[in-house]
Amino acid sequence: MQFKHVTVDFDGPVTILKLDHPEVMNAVSMEMLGGLSEALDAIDDRKAEVRCLVITGAGRAFCTGANLQGRGNAKPGGRNNAGAALETAYHPFLRRLRNLHCPIVTSVNGPAAGAGMSIALMGDMILCARSSYFLQAFRRIGLVPDCGSTWLLPRLVGKARAVELSLMGERLPAEKALEWGLVNRVYDDAALMDETMKLAHELANGPTVALSLIRRLYWESPGNSFEEQLDLEQQLQREAGSAADFKEGVTAFLEKRPAKFKGK
Repeated sequence: MQFKHVTVDFDGPVTILKLDHPEVMNAVSMEMLGGLSEALDAIDDRKAEVRCLVITGAGRAFCTGANLQGRGNAKPGGRNNAGAALETAYHPFLRRLRNLHCPIVTSVNGPAAGAGMSIALMGDMILCARSSYFLQAFRRIGLVPDCGSTWLLPRLVGKARAVELSLMGERLPAEKALEWGLVNRVYDDAALMDETMKLAHELANGPTVALSLIRRLYWESPGNSFEEQLDLEQQLQREAGSAADFKEGVTAFLEKRPAKFKGK
């Protein structure tokens, strides 16, 4: 399926969403954000079939941040609301990813800068090509980090490293990102997509009702007290336990066979 600067392909229960504007290294424009919204609509329409989402980039980049040519740069004597597009386009997209019904694997095949870094970090599993890198590029153009990076980064790598990445604007290579605990796995460039699809299919063939609830638990955990999190675990465990996948999982365990989960 083709949308504006975005393609969506279906590989059984795995859906691949590709940022597809390689001429500008997949920099995000308003047109691409519109395409992303339409792509998520298409995925929602096939919710029962889509059990894992892979996000990657076309060409040699994952996403190099906002397309500045389309950002409405400030003009001499004029004013520029650099945050307007965040409220109207970026934030709705990020919220939809956060609330997606299935696991997300981001396959970082090249540079992930600015907003592109934030999109990459929305993955429940973040896989990287060895040549890829991350960059908090905002300070280079006199802006502050956005797209949730100031929420995500301190929780992933700690305040000191998050602030350093943002203040210094230096590249963070994939291997160092792995060492810091920012990403899950690093592969040779040629092996990245094969390994991504292998992992995505493993997730897609799992108990996706429970996997979706696991996503929710970890997204809500940072804002909850210990008691609130215990209550949420109880609530979601009850929900998971009422799914057919739980019955199948227990039956398969007792019968000493692999479980055949249906995501129901």
